[in-house]
Amino acid sequence: MGATHGVEITGPLNDRFDEILTDDALAFIAELHRAFESRRQELLAARKTREAQIAAGEDLDFLPETKHIREDDGWKVAPPAPGITDRRVEITGPTDRKMTINALNSGAKVWLADFEDANTPLWENMIQGQLNLRDALDRAIDFTSPQGKTYALKEDSELATIVVRPRGWHLDEKHILVDGRRTSGGIVDFALYFFHSAKRQIAKGKGPYFYLPKMQSHLEARLWNDIFVLAQERLEIPRGTIRATCLIETIPAAFEMEEILYELREHSAGLNAGRWDYLFSIIKTHRTRGRKFLLPERNAVTMTAPMMRAYTELLVKTCHKRGAHAIGGMAAFIPSRRDEEVNRNAFAKVRDDKSRESGDGFDGSWVAHPDLVPIAREIFDGVLGDRPNQIDKQRPEVEVTAADLLAVDKTPGGITLAGLRGNINVALQYLAVWMGGNGAVAIHNLMEDAATAEISRSQIWQWLHNDVTLDDGPKVTVELVKQTIEEELAAIKASLGDAYDEDLYKQAKELFTEVALDDDYVDFLTLPAYERMP
Repeated sequence: MGATHGVEITGPLNDRFDEILTDDALAFIAELHRAFESRRQELLAARKTREAQIAAGEDLDFLPETKHIREDDGWKVAPPAPGITDRRVEITGPTDRKMTINALNSGAKVWLADFEDANTPLWENMIQGQLNLRDALDRAIDFTSPQGKTYALKEDSELATIVVRPRGWHLDEKHILVDGRRTSGGIVDFALYFFHSAKRQIAKGKGPYFYLPKMQSHLEARLWNDIFVLAQERLEIPRGTIRATCLIETIPAAFEMEEILYELREHSAGLNAGRWDYLFSIIKTHRTRGRKFLLPERNAVTMTAPMMRAYTELLVKTCHKRGAHAIGGMAAFIPSRRDEEVNRNAFAKVRDDKSRESGDGFDGSWVAHPDLVPIAREIFDGVLGDRPNQIDKQRPEVEVTAADLLAVDKTPGGITLAGLRGNINVALQYLAVWMGGNGAVAIHNLMEDAATAEISRSQIWQWLHNDVTLDDGPKVTVELVKQTIEEELAAIKASLGDAYDEDLYKQAKELFTEVALDDDYVDFLTLPAYERMP
């Protein structure tokens, strides 16, 4: 597609894409890009500077220069907005047509429509997802599976409120160029949804709502707030109509929760405990800092670990002090259609997790599958009753120090050969499906997204570079990891049979080997993965 307003589209114009990629929408993207791209690049450079300081031995701490914000009890965020006052159950998932219908019909209060970690950023996925959301708001969406099963929105029923998660600041959109340069994936996702669907949401008595991922500082939140202000002005939508929930899923952001709420206060809808990416961030940030920052294998780290309790309790206290929602983490279990014993054990764990969250003061929580909605709703109903939330539950007794948030070495658990194999097996399976265009994958009865592969490859990188010896086996070496990759590939091939895709698993093996074994650590595996995609 030729350049219009200095915008060039390098991806194919599939059926109906012209309904999303209109001249006015592209001009809107171009304006946001020109106004804010230099600040995005400056903030990404600031991440590198901070990472280098931590690698050199400087520990994270609460910022002295923003102490006055934390100590000022006089400010609050905007009151909860229509459609997201009651958020007791939220379901997450990508924006493909089937998921869109199932999520909206699920009985959850909110659907996190995900353009980020549960999505592969194929050009087709990004633009078709925008069409699906717009069609859903118009109640003009249906889907028929290859097996002939039909899906449609329920008539005369309350659908989940759509809350869109755009891509993080680190990701580009290579198919939309402005003045010859790639655009920000996050700005593109936000701009297209806001341009086409904001007024549709407002007409339904709700509004354009967002989940903001992967932020590492309050300055990154300030950038989003400035984008919101300009966007509302351009579309003549009242300032403050946009609301955004920030995922606290990086360890630097855990030290700036109040500041993040403050920067977005007129547009804030609260904070979320994005716990899997949070673990990835802990590993990534401290990967060269020795055994003090060595986590046990992934499945051994629970939400009852001291550092995770500090993180979640601080989040609830912070949110409620400022009048904001605190939203709990993901229940990733996928029910089995064949093994009721697996289901019983998993449902018990989900109940324990959601009971702990609701008791701590969270106002709602995430699930990955519609079958978990009734369980989470029952537990939060038992605490909330007819109240829409428990923002009034203050937690003045909670006192969390920097040392509490960084108490990685107090996390119980070991590092075993089974843990090494599990990391490799799940990452290979996930990456093969991701390269094929699907970012949310059911593996071993768990819904996995990009955070899974990030934790898996980062742990192996950390174990290699810190000379870890397995509790029940040899030292972790490049040779051991390569041998285990081959063994796990063979096991996957045997289990999948004819469904094994040689090309996709070859790509998955090459990518995983690169991001787990290269001396130069890649900040996000989705960066080299995206470059491998058309």
